[in-house]
Amino acid sequence: MNERDIQFLESAFKKYYYDHISEIPVPDDMLHREFGYQKLGVKGMTRHIQVKDAGQMRVMLVQAVPSDVYCSNSYYSFPSLDMKEKDWRGADLVFDIDAKDLDLPCRRDHVLAVCETCGRSWMAQEREEEEEEEKRRERGTGEKRAGDPNLECSSCGQAGRVRPKSLPCKKCITASKEQVALLNRILRDELGAGPDHMSTYFSGNEGFHVHVSDPKFRELDARARADLAGYVMLSGLMPEALGVYKASGLDRAELPDLGQKGWRGRFAKAAFGSKAKRAEVISELSKVPAGAAYARFEGIIREVSGDVGARIDAQVTGDIHRIFRMPHTINSKSGMLKAACAVDADSFDPYVDAVVLDSDETVPVECGCPVKFGLGRERFGPYKPGESAEMPVYAAAYAICKGFGRLAAADVPRR
Repeated sequence: MNERDIQFLESAFKKYYYDHISEIPVPDDMLHREFGYQKLGVKGMTRHIQVKDAGQMRVMLVQAVPSDVYCSNSYYSFPSLDMKEKDWRGADLVFDIDAKDLDLPCRRDHVLAVCETCGRSWMAQEREEEEEEEKRRERGTGEKRAGDPNLECSSCGQAGRVRPKSLPCKKCITASKEQVALLNRILRDELGAGPDHMSTYFSGNEGFHVHVSDPKFRELDARARADLAGYVMLSGLMPEALGVYKASGLDRAELPDLGQKGWRGRFAKAAFGSKAKRAEVISELSKVPAGAAYARFEGIIREVSGDVGARIDAQVTGDIHRIFRMPHTINSKSGMLKAACAVDADSFDPYVDAVVLDSDETVPVECGCPVKFGLGRERFGPYKPGESAEMPVYAAAYAICKGFGRLAAADVPRR
C-alpha cells in the first residue's frame, strides 16, 4: 500500500472515530484488560497497553489513528507487563466463525488473487494467462495459486507478493449466520450460558465473533477451553461413544436417540433425521459382522461431521492470551466495522449495517476487480485492470483495503 492510500485511509478512519467516539462501548473491567493496536504501513502490533478509563481509550483512538484496535478477553492484575508477569485472573469465552473455513462452493466466484506490488487482480481459481502457464510448465512446478510463495504476477513479475482476497457474497454471510445460530443454541441449551452474557458481532470482514462473559466460564484454563471447543464442534467423535464397538458391534441401548438432549441428540438428528431412519440403520448394523458395523458407523460420522458441530476456529477459543478486535472499531481488511448484531445475527446485513465511513464525499479510484460487489445499498464493478471510477469514501476504502484499488490521479479519465 502506497503512502497516498495510507493517508487516505487514516483520514477516513480518524473522521469515523472523531464523529462517533462517544458511541464506541467501553469494555467491562477495562482496567484489567490488555489493549493493543496496529497502524497502516507499520509492521507489528503495539500491545501490552493498559487503558485506565474511557477518556484514555478515546484519546488513543483519535490520536494514534490505528488501523485496527484490540482488547483482551482475559483479565490481568498487571495488563501492561510482559505475558509471564501479567497475573492471569480469568477470561471471557470468544468464538470465531469465518466464511473462509466453511468450504463453500461460491468462494471460487469471489476470491481474487491480488498482487500487493502492482495491484493487479484476477480470479484466484483461474489459470494465469497462457504466457504465465507456459512459464510454469517450463519450470515443471505445475499450477500455482494465490498465496503460493513462488507465484509471480504476470504484470510486474514480482514473486511472493500475490495474496488471496475474498469479497464475500450473501451465501457466505447466510452460511456464517447459520453457524452463529447453531453455536448460540449449543451455548445456551447445552452449556447453560446466560443469554444476558452472550453477544454476537460481525467481524468487519467475512465472519462473526460470539463473546460469552458468563462468570461460570471465566476461570477455564487453555486446556478446558480446548475441550469446550471440541464439544461445540463435536470433533474427534468415535463410534464407541455412540454405542458401536469393533469387537461386539452395536449396542442398541447406547445408540443416540433423536429425543435426547445435548450432543447425543444433535448427532442423532443429523445422522438419522427420523425415527424410521434410525430403526433402518439399527437393522442394517445388526445384520453385519461387528467390524463391518463399526466401519459403516465411522462412515456415518464422517458424513454428518460438518452438520453436527458448529464450525468455529478452535485455536481462537483455546487461546487465553490473544487480544481480539474491539467491538465497534474498524477492520483494516475491509474498512468496515466490527458491529454488534442480534444474538442470532439473522436480520443483520453487514454490507449495509457495518458500512460506516463517509458516504457523501467521492474520490477517484483506479482498480481492477473482475467481480461485482455491493456496499451501502450500491453496486460496484466489475472493473477492468487500470480502470478508474468515482466512488464514495466507504467503497474506495474497501477497494484499497482489499488490495484491488488505489487512489487515482485527479486527471485520470473516469467512467
